[in-house]
Amino acid sequence: MIPKSFRALSLLLSIVLVIDSHAREPQKSSPARSTIENKIVRARELGIPFDGTPDKFNAITDVAGVGVGYTTLIEGEGKLVVGQGPVRTGVTAIFPRGHASNDPVYAAVFSLNGNGEMTGTAWVEESGFLEGPIVLTNTHSVGVARDAVIAWRNAHGSADAAGFSWSLPVVAETWDGWLNDLNGFHVKPEHVFHALDSAQGGAIEEGSVGGGTGMICYEFKGGNGTASRKIDMKDKNGTVRTFTVGVFLQANFGRRPQLTIAGVPIGKEIPGEVYKRETGSCIAVVATDAPLLPHQLKRLARRVSLGLARTGSISGNGSGDLFIAFSTANAGASDSEQLTHSVETIPNDLMDPIFAATVQATEEAVVNALIDNQSMTGRDNHHVDAIPHDRLRKVMKKYNRLQPGRAPK
Repeated sequence: MIPKSFRALSLLLSIVLVIDSHAREPQKSSPARSTIENKIVRARELGIPFDGTPDKFNAITDVAGVGVGYTTLIEGEGKLVVGQGPVRTGVTAIFPRGHASNDPVYAAVFSLNGNGEMTGTAWVEESGFLEGPIVLTNTHSVGVARDAVIAWRNAHGSADAAGFSWSLPVVAETWDGWLNDLNGFHVKPEHVFHALDSAQGGAIEEGSVGGGTGMICYEFKGGNGTASRKIDMKDKNGTVRTFTVGVFLQANFGRRPQLTIAGVPIGKEIPGEVYKRETGSCIAVVATDAPLLPHQLKRLARRVSLGLARTGSISGNGSGDLFIAFSTANAGASDSEQLTHSVETIPNDLMDPIFAATVQATEEAVVNALIDNQSMTGRDNHHVDAIPHDRLRKVMKKYNRLQPGRAPK
């Protein structure tokens, strides 16, 4: 258990530092990073080629209104002592319409492989709406995170737009037990509150932060990754409208030999092994401002599977691959004060560009989670290397897939 004095100090420091730290909670200790690694380096900056055009931040927050917040918990080293650490975990919170809004969004979920947990999905499927934030954490912290979301929503007014104090929060997980004291239950309600309170738009930290802190992807250091695509769509009259699709991943899946980046077999060129069989998962959140109905958003959520496949994933038996998609369009669609609502949507025949954007952003989000990261040592001195940037660039060049002039300065 984290001492009360440490928790109190962490909360006090987080209030001070959150203003200029993009919501990353102070850490008692952190993995060593070289000067180069301390710079934010994303896949495109290394010269990795991707299809499609990203929006301003190349992140899920390019969808107006979407906010993301984190709590990162890193403490201790050496031998595992359950309840004491080492701790390598955290919480991520994603708001579809920001803190102030209590307006549900159209949403849908899809399970590629169900060896995982995402609470609240029965009501999302039944109602077609997502009510409140999405929270991501580790496997054994789903319960405390779910309860904390309810407490937070009640403390900020009421749990739903009609004023009823009830909530079925969406909380999802991936397993970080290779690096983290999973059974120590180190995620507390105050950590969930911090992630919720600190959520904001703009650029997002990736890699070993928030719920992604202790995660492993293709047996390199994994965690959080995000990307976006901007789409111009034209009707038969020549009218053009621009929409954005953003994807956020908690990436914790795959074996090393499977890893493929921009068509290149990176996992075979840079071999290595962390464990004997896949034990991870992937949670994906897809946001868009395109006006889509729930059945169309389910089609969008399914396309995450194709983006993961581009990076080599086979969605193994031990992988809980659960995806949720929502649209911030059609504000007020759930308002029961009106007997009927007029809503806007895009015909199915015109959805291919949105499907493509989702696949492309998913692929890039996975690669960003690997590249914008650092090596980590956790419980029982288990060590996981970050993907080496220099070696990656050499392999990409070998296969003539490296874009020139894109190396970080």
